[in-house]
Amino acid sequence: MAIPEILQKILEYFKMPMAMDMFKLAGAGVVTVGAVTTATAFYYLSGMGPKPLPEPVDLEYQTIEQNDGSRISGLNTDGKIKETMYEDVHTLLEAFQRGARVSKNGPCLGYKPSAKEPFEWITYDTVLERAQHVGSGLITLGQAPENSTRVGVYSQNRPEYVISDYGLWSYSMVGVPLYDTLGAEACNHIINQAEISVVICDNNMKVKNLIKRLAETPNLKTIILMDQIDGESQEQAKQAGINLLQFSELEKLGKENPTKTNPAKPDDVCIICYTSGTTGIPKGAMLTHRGSVATSSSALHQVAAGGVDLGPGDVMISYLPLAHSYERLLHGVIYMLGAQIGFFQGDVRKLMDDIKELQPTLFPCVPRLLNRFYDKVLTGVNSSLIKRFLFSMAIKSKEGELKKRIIRKDSIWDKIVFKTVQAALGGRVRLITTGSAPLSPKVLNFLRCIVGCPVLEGYGQTECHAICSLQLCGDCYIGTVGPPLSCCSIKLADIPEMGYFSRENKGEVCMKGPNVFRGYLNDQEKTDEALDADGWLHTGDVGQWEENGSLKIIDRKKHIFKLAQGEYIAPEKVENTNIQSPLVAQMYVHGDSLQSCLVGVVVPDPDVLPNYCSEKLKIDGSFEELCQNPEVNNHLLANLTELGKKSGLSSLEIVKAIHVYPELFSVENGLLTPTFKSKRQEMAKFFRPQIEEMYSKLG
Repeated sequence: MAIPEILQKILEYFKMPMAMDMFKLAGAGVVTVGAVTTATAFYYLSGMGPKPLPEPVDLEYQTIEQNDGSRISGLNTDGKIKETMYEDVHTLLEAFQRGARVSKNGPCLGYKPSAKEPFEWITYDTVLERAQHVGSGLITLGQAPENSTRVGVYSQNRPEYVISDYGLWSYSMVGVPLYDTLGAEACNHIINQAEISVVICDNNMKVKNLIKRLAETPNLKTIILMDQIDGESQEQAKQAGINLLQFSELEKLGKENPTKTNPAKPDDVCIICYTSGTTGIPKGAMLTHRGSVATSSSALHQVAAGGVDLGPGDVMISYLPLAHSYERLLHGVIYMLGAQIGFFQGDVRKLMDDIKELQPTLFPCVPRLLNRFYDKVLTGVNSSLIKRFLFSMAIKSKEGELKKRIIRKDSIWDKIVFKTVQAALGGRVRLITTGSAPLSPKVLNFLRCIVGCPVLEGYGQTECHAICSLQLCGDCYIGTVGPPLSCCSIKLADIPEMGYFSRENKGEVCMKGPNVFRGYLNDQEKTDEALDADGWLHTGDVGQWEENGSLKIIDRKKHIFKLAQGEYIAPEKVENTNIQSPLVAQMYVHGDSLQSCLVGVVVPDPDVLPNYCSEKLKIDGSFEELCQNPEVNNHLLANLTELGKKSGLSSLEIVKAIHVYPELFSVENGLLTPTFKSKRQEMAKFFRPQIEEMYSKLG
């Protein structure tokens, strides 16, 4: 379609004679930005323009400072921390029961029986009924209905996982998630430390892995399998003396032997969430019902105050691991509202197909996925001059609307330019959330323009039930993680060795409130490191209060190291600067006290590097060949050096040598945690030969 034809469509959309005259004035073959701008201005001045989102608080004053120097959300106008939105909801079970009421026993959990079949749905009341059968079945097998009883759940996201959770909470028991990427040693540690005798898992492969390691986990006596038990698993269990049951058998056992419920209380532990750990053996964070409800309620409160009114008609796709607190937070919100959750098929390669079919209205995400989405969209846009021209106009128009707190998907740009992108997400998304790692400001701004709904970045960690701050709907400010949630207060503590002081509004992020965890299971030393005597959780992250009262994460305390000169370096700051280069997909920066400079491992963007090398450097070859080419290495290093200087890095923060690595860091190759954080110790070991070679050449 030629540009004049597109402009014709734009002006026809307005359906105004004056607008049509503007098209004629623009000329038959020449399109001016002024013509479109004039038409758009007329549209707004006519009173037909869109309305901005409500302002939940004064966006210039998002927090309220307390006497002790801490800050609370501007939503807490009475100065009090909030624990729940609803008087009858203080536990996760009560939240689910509320969802059953408000949805009038509506659809709750959706799944695909096979790739060719549509989603099938289980209602709220059915989930509660089956949960009681599961809980009663576990009690019949000898598990005590009390908060000291812990049951392992080793599964991908699926309805039986949720039914198991609520079965445990109906009888005050505690769930302990296991997951593949922990590795055998960590799984053994969890089973032993949590004294788990029963594990509920999803497939036969996991059954065999558990049986294989029985010598290291003598407590384990019973395994319950969601899939159909195969002959090999049955035989191995028999030989090992393991009681192996079908999940349906557990439900039948409970149905035939019903036990009066003993619902969990607010201060009971609901889950022991083992942190994936960038270093060492994972720690078991004890999360409570009170903390889970407080976090879910305050997140919902803030979103609702910003004009995003979620309810029973909303749908979320579940694909991020339920073993982690971020996904669990979102489930807590959905069930409290009586909304629906559809589970992906378990294969990330089919995720986009699942999204298109499910058409979610709430789409939780992580930066890694959003970055790839951004790259793919730009690749398509840059394929032609016309596409780039229109896309640039559309982005500028949307940026102007964002500054007025206007977020929508019914503008002419949405209908002509962004429609395909929005359709890829199902076409109904009303809210996108992102967390677990920082999202690039350019990607965040880009997404807010093209998806037509609020894109909110939150900040937190497992130890605060996933989140403690969240951007406000309609706040177009880029680079912050918003004000504290209404369930907690946040303060910044001095870090003298790094030059950060609270009097300058910089320091270690500390939080206090019902969303703070109880501590680490059987590890008082680590608990005391995280929680001080006054109950403040010390995160290890460095924050800064912005002028509008929002929080910005600027550094990381735990990963700093000294160079030989005695200077402290924060590698993540350097990495976050360098990955702003379009040539770089990922980077690991290394340094230690025996060396006077930094070196790095760079993973180039496989979608960008080949074309760039061919056009700019006149070098062709496969991606692997380009990564091994010394000329490409030198060019990448020069590119990063220039970027570092422009970004204000000191000379000591600029890497002096790089190794170009052709494979993305991933959970699968053991270099990222399941929440996509770098495993710095593992990276240091993995790249030890390359690191030593770089330093030897630098002399």
